[in-house]
Amino acid sequence: MAELLDRYHPEGEAELADLPRVRVLAETTADPWRRELPLHVTASALIVHPRTARVLLRWHQRQQAWLQVGGHGDPGESDPLAIALREAAEETGLADLVPWPDAQLRHLVIVDVPAGKGEPAHQHADLRYFMATQNPRAARAENEDAPLRWLTLTEAYDATSEVNLRETLARLERLMTQ
Repeated sequence: MAELLDRYHPEGEAELADLPRVRVLAETTADPWRRELPLHVTASALIVHPRTARVLLRWHQRQQAWLQVGGHGDPGESDPLAIALREAAEETGLADLVPWPDAQLRHLVIVDVPAGKGEPAHQHADLRYFMATQNPRAARAENEDAPLRWLTLTEAYDATSEVNLRETLARLERLMTQ
């Protein structure tokens, strides 16, 4: 984790503030992925179909919002890219996901998570990647409470009120227009 954070170049004031908190967590905690920590690491992916420039969002019941896919590491996991890929495949059924356009960390953000499912309110230090599929029609919701939607970038901006996801979308948009 320390190497990943050392190579990462934060953008904007929010990331400049969040990066040192995540670095301290990684340096002072044997397993920063442990769910019982009030701030713990998660990994997520914004999935894109490059040919149509659409993104896949998932309804998150607890957050009551359309968000990217991803989540917690399983016991023994510590590679954020592998965790983001596993979580994305589990939540979407997409078997062909690959990092896009490369395997770089694209956004680091600390997000508040409300209390629920027997857990107190806490924070996720979310490490975000971009993943691509060539077969968007293969996407299948993990369950009926977590529907999926393919959206244009404009529709995705409109579908979420989460400022941090809007920033992730803006970063993807800049890459797609290069």
